[in-house]
Amino acid sequence: MSTFPRITPRRTRVGLVAGGLGAYWPQFPGLLPQLRRSAARVSERMGGLDVEVVDAGFVSDAREADAAAEKLRAAGCDLIVGFLTTYMTATMLVPIAQRGDAPVLLINLQPTESMDHDTFDTGQWLAYCGACPLPEMANAFTRCGIPFRSVSGYLEDERAWECIGRWVRAAGVRAALRHGRHGLMGHLYPGMLDVSTDLTLVSANFGGHVEVLEFDDLRVRAEKVTDAETGERVALAREVFELADSVKEEDLAWAARVSVGLDRLVADFGLDSLAYYHRGLDGEVHERLGAGMILGASLLTARGVPAAGEYELRTSLAMLIMDRLGAGGSFTELQALDFARGHVEMGHDGPAHLAISSGRPLLRGLGVYHGKRGWGVSVEFDVSRGPVTAFGLRQARDGSFGFVVSEGEVVEGPLLRIGNTTSRVDFGCDPGEWTDAWSATGISHHWALGTGHHMADLRAVADLLGVEVTDVRP
Repeated sequence: MSTFPRITPRRTRVGLVAGGLGAYWPQFPGLLPQLRRSAARVSERMGGLDVEVVDAGFVSDAREADAAAEKLRAAGCDLIVGFLTTYMTATMLVPIAQRGDAPVLLINLQPTESMDHDTFDTGQWLAYCGACPLPEMANAFTRCGIPFRSVSGYLEDERAWECIGRWVRAAGVRAALRHGRHGLMGHLYPGMLDVSTDLTLVSANFGGHVEVLEFDDLRVRAEKVTDAETGERVALAREVFELADSVKEEDLAWAARVSVGLDRLVADFGLDSLAYYHRGLDGEVHERLGAGMILGASLLTARGVPAAGEYELRTSLAMLIMDRLGAGGSFTELQALDFARGHVEMGHDGPAHLAISSGRPLLRGLGVYHGKRGWGVSVEFDVSRGPVTAFGLRQARDGSFGFVVSEGEVVEGPLLRIGNTTSRVDFGCDPGEWTDAWSATGISHHWALGTGHHMADLRAVADLLGVEVTDVRP
């Protein structure tokens, strides 16, 4: 996919403020310079997490904290990090958290793993005293109704930095949802009650905007695609995919034309994700558009704009979350259970995340799409072997969203060759028991399948979004 670059998402903006009690500075002249060096190192490492750092500097009292609070408020941060370098009072951080309109992470990173107890004086000890104010901050934040999380360690503690990185990644996902524009094109697949989503609930749970689109919005763009542009997209398809003998040239050309039109649709409406479905009738243009989506939707998904069929808005959002965590995230449902091998077979017809394919993906020509009208080319592949995470969004009766997560492993075994993505997942238990437990959560019949184990990251994202996590495990 290197020839088809990803769309660059908005960079996560992290506000950083360090602080300590100003009463110490005249008492211990060497303390403040040491703490400033620590703050500079934290700022440097934070920048290495591929984020935009808004550094509000070092604060020593409530007035300086007030100025920092205004700077971070104006910056519109996605995460505010308060570095407790030594003891400081809660009044120095509470206003920053109150005005920032962003999740708060408190970090306590002492200079090294341990003090030199035989030689340290009071001033040197105070440089290691960032743990002291953490309970005070927690108490004050709790009483003020401000959610927070914390990480304690030392400056070069890789465990601590992995935890910090997890919160930064989670803040990036939260920002992608809050600023996201999610396309919903066409209409509900008739009868799929589990798929239907009240659009207001997306804004209520995650923020962002749902752009309601017509297939005519795609039609007029596809009509303007030139033969030369279609030819270029056909050439790209031949480069990215292996083509089965069943692929017809006219079907490939149509899918390529629709793909270019989809790119324009996404650009014109500024979309970060797309869910779609249209039934159509008797080969008319809307039916052909719906049937021609798979190539373009898969290419978009691989570029970082997840596209899901069957009008599955919550799954396109789940795919977006997984993509922003670097896991891919492919449109998935249950296909069959293999009790002989202990595997759950899952996948889907239609669009897929090409970046997580175990090999070169295949385009297969189909004369019929099962359960749908139309014909054309479809994507077929198996997800890369190794750890995977099944992740979906459930909607409770009260309208709240929740995360449903299960970690497993994609393993070897026979696969269908019917133009679908198909993977065998071993969840470490009887496949029937897993299926019953997964279904009992209230998940819809679609979800995202991503590479790697991401329970920890998803718990962090859920914490920032204020949603519950259901862990389905043996």
